[in-house]
Amino acid sequence: MSAGEKNLSKERMSELIELALSDKVSFNAIRGEFGLREIEVKNVMRKNLKPKSYIAWRKRIFRKGK
Repeated sequence: MSAGEKNLSKERMSELIELALSDKVSFNAIRGEFGLREIEVKNVMRKNLKPKSYIAWRKRIFRKGK
């Protein structure tokens, strides 16, 4: 877990996950708000989503070029 991930409260973590799941928000926008790089966002998602949900999310963002 990165320092940025450790500093997030449960509420902020929930906001991060919600934004990452949104098809309209880019990793750059998430980085601007939370200070986390793309790989860190992916790690947060991997840790907090069910495995199949994470895989589906990764496929979706790959297709959209988020």
